[in-house]
Amino acid sequence: MNATLETRSALHLLLLLALGQAIAGDADPAGVSSSTNLTELRERIMAHLAQPRFEAATWGLKVVSLDTGETLFEHNAHKLFKPASNAKLFTAALALDRLGPDYRIKTSLYAAAKPRRRGTLEGPLIVYGRGDPGFAGRSHDGDPEQALQSLVDPLIAAGIRRVSGDLVGDERFFRGPPFGSGWEWEDLQHPYGAEVSALTHEDNSVEVTVHPAMRLGARCRITTQPATRYLTFLNRTTAEVADGACQLELYRPLGANVVTVAGRLPLGGSPAVETVTVHDPALWFVTQLKEKLARSGITVAGEPCTRSWLDSGGERLPETEIASVESAPLGELVAEMVRTSRNLQAQLLLLHVGAVAQSRSGATEVKTTQQAGLEELGHLLDGIGVPKSEVLLDEGSGLSQNALVTPNAVAELLRAMDRHRHAESWHRSLPVAGGDGTLSDRMKGTAAEKNVTAKTGSLRRTRTLSGYVRTGAGERLVFSLMLNNHETESSETADRDIDAVAVMLAEFRGRRGRE
Repeated sequence: MNATLETRSALHLLLLLALGQAIAGDADPAGVSSSTNLTELRERIMAHLAQPRFEAATWGLKVVSLDTGETLFEHNAHKLFKPASNAKLFTAALALDRLGPDYRIKTSLYAAAKPRRRGTLEGPLIVYGRGDPGFAGRSHDGDPEQALQSLVDPLIAAGIRRVSGDLVGDERFFRGPPFGSGWEWEDLQHPYGAEVSALTHEDNSVEVTVHPAMRLGARCRITTQPATRYLTFLNRTTAEVADGACQLELYRPLGANVVTVAGRLPLGGSPAVETVTVHDPALWFVTQLKEKLARSGITVAGEPCTRSWLDSGGERLPETEIASVESAPLGELVAEMVRTSRNLQAQLLLLHVGAVAQSRSGATEVKTTQQAGLEELGHLLDGIGVPKSEVLLDEGSGLSQNALVTPNAVAELLRAMDRHRHAESWHRSLPVAGGDGTLSDRMKGTAAEKNVTAKTGSLRRTRTLSGYVRTGAGERLVFSLMLNNHETESSETADRDIDAVAVMLAEFRGRRGRE
């Protein structure tokens, strides 16, 4: 290399580092001057990616104009990355494409015969679930008492006052384990790793509140929301001096509903609130339903019990459907899933698509419902021209550490859904920067606020952000940003690392053909 080339290379490197320092760390992205041409935009993005603190990390980016189809920027766009919750974009697209935004998920109540005149229903009452996530207080203005009311009301209307048999939770609509493939055991007692079932109640989790004791050395008091005896608590807590720190740990072993609560709370302090998942959600569902029925004047003589894919034995459902309850429209379920990034709901949608596909095709081969859902996803990807080798998902939420996708695949999905027949529902589902969902507190005070609509993603050492933005010149872009293998001191820092690029796109004032 001659001296002139060396000088130019050194000057270019200094420019990149200077630009990187201007947008690094805690710097406000809004304080950086916007780009006026594509070359400048690319240099600003590369300066951000080239910062020394990202040396051990891996970036993947793809930015495409929706107006012209031109790729404005790409970096490792065809390499595989952990998508985290960006995987939910594929699940949302699949559900809308295969079922439509007006589709509703039905939960049925079956019995051997209609109730007798005096209100007795002979034999068992069967609750047949198909994956409706709406039996939760959050769907009823935060009131858990109303979560199962929609199932109780038609029984009361039918004049039923007594069930002579068991209350059976039938979850056979789904075939397969209660966890998504690749979910790690450490996640399974936390609400983001709740077991999956065709019968789901309160997101298969219980909110646990630990109240400070009244005297030193005494046990703290434990309450739950909703109130339940389904979980057994081993109280290993104590109270300590008033200025002490809150130190609590909850542990529920896999396959059990015994929760150990250990640690200390300061006297006179505030209650501590944690959330723990339940084992065997279908049994949890009918146990809570039986108690709800009792409070509503309907007695169940038998016990709560379940039927799963493991013990189906070919037993058919009774022909008499006493009543049925429908979910909110699928468009609303998808929007809630994407905006709140709820893993359980994403997996339920994938499984429901798979179960419906199996039912419609009359397939007889033995496969899990998850496999059937992923096969449907493969067909969708074929239809929009995304190589299957660039989307390696094994469940619907992105919680799996084995999930891999490319920024290119995500960008192509975003482009396809922008012109999809259900594009309106699709766009309505995405969080808005500085507005709602998982982006409600991000990118405020920047050109991206109320402009960027995108799906977030976060796992340990992973941050992703993919969606849409309108530039300062009015051009509509899709983008997919992925940062893997990066350790940060806080989640806020990690979010700013990836938000900075979205802000640059929002600030970009260049116009195509005027570079």
